[in-house]
Amino acid sequence: MGLSVIGAGFGRTGTESLKRALEILELGPCYHMYEVLPHAERVAVWRAAASGETPNWDDVFSEYNATVDWPGAYFWRELSAHFPKAKIILSVRDADSWYESMDNTILPILRNSDDPKSIGVKLIADGVFGGNIADRDHMVSVYKKNIADIQAEFGEDRLLTYELGSGWDPLCDFLGCPIPDQPYPRGNATDEFQRKVDAITDAPSG
Repeated sequence: MGLSVIGAGFGRTGTESLKRALEILELGPCYHMYEVLPHAERVAVWRAAASGETPNWDDVFSEYNATVDWPGAYFWRELSAHFPKAKIILSVRDADSWYESMDNTILPILRNSDDPKSIGVKLIADGVFGGNIADRDHMVSVYKKNIADIQAEFGEDRLLTYELGSGWDPLCDFLGCPIPDQPYPRGNATDEFQRKVDAITDAPSG
């Protein structure tokens, strides 16, 4: 199928809602960490990628038209080069709000993990944050740098910086889609996240 939309925003920036939105706009199926965890073969691919092996991107996303959230967001440089016609959506929120959301959801899982080779530990804790997930200021700095790096890489013709809570208008305008006759989806709030992680065995989602 090949990706036409690449989500480059960190987890906890509304990525699950964005996934649902893209699928409502018929730009799915959309890949997300929740698409990885139930499938041992997908977990194995991303574990290998977190250890430095380059996946076959066409195979990884063969059934998908879009991707958001980690693990795909970690590889935004590689994916944007491999799928040069794909639009890039950088989902963002206020940095303090983002950290609070991380601290209430993903960070406890990473801090309590006993599997140093899990996707969450290897890719997110170590890969994204350099192994330092105890320092709030460091994590916020990494979050802000990721935003700046992506915005410096792409022009407005290819990149949308999508602020959490912006609704349909900027997304549909960027993607050239009519605005659906339904509210923009909302999902994966902290309480909902906690219910979902009961089934997580390898890594967290955003």
